[in-house]
This record gives sequence, C-alpha cells and structure tokens, in this order.
Amino acid sequence: MSINIKDIEYIASLSKFKLNDDEKMVFVGQLSEVLSYIEKLNKPDTENVMPLVHPLSMTNVFRDDKQEESISRENVQFIAPAVMGAFFKVPKVIE
Repeated sequence: MSINIKDIEYIASLSKFKLNDDEKMVFVGQLSEVLSYIEKLNKPDTENVMPLVHPLSMTNVFRDDKQEESISRENVQFIAPAVMGAFFKVPKVIE
C-alpha cells in the first residue's frame, strides 16, 4: 500500500493536526515504512500452525492438592513460646 500526501492530509485533518509541507513529507516516509513492515508480517504461511496458549511449553510444577492430616493444636501449642488457653500469646505491636 502506498501512502501519498493526500492520505497524510486526510489523517491530519481527522486528528486535528496542522502540518507543514516538510512534516507531511516526513510522515509519508514514516507511514510507508510502517505499512511495508506490516505487509512483511502478513507474508509467512501460518496455515498449519497451531495456536499457542503460552509461547513456552510448561508443565505444572505444583503438587496435587490432596487432603492430609493437620498438626493438632496441642502439638503446636507445646512448642509455642507462650499460650493463653486456646490462643497463642504474642507481644503487643499496636499502642
């Protein structure tokens, strides 16, 4: 696709930009380069390429989630520095 000055003037009018002739020529060149790059991206044949969920093949590294026996409160309170009834006693942190 070729871009000319008329296209740049139309795009500038839609964008409410005021461009002088030098700026229009710069934008003709830059927009032409961008569109030619996009045309290159459309060329590769992707007909038989499967879509990817993730670019890297990864496997789940986490263990299976299964129910296991928990540590009893008595065993945990036995190794705790201080307890008060069924609770752990900790230093005061808020004045």
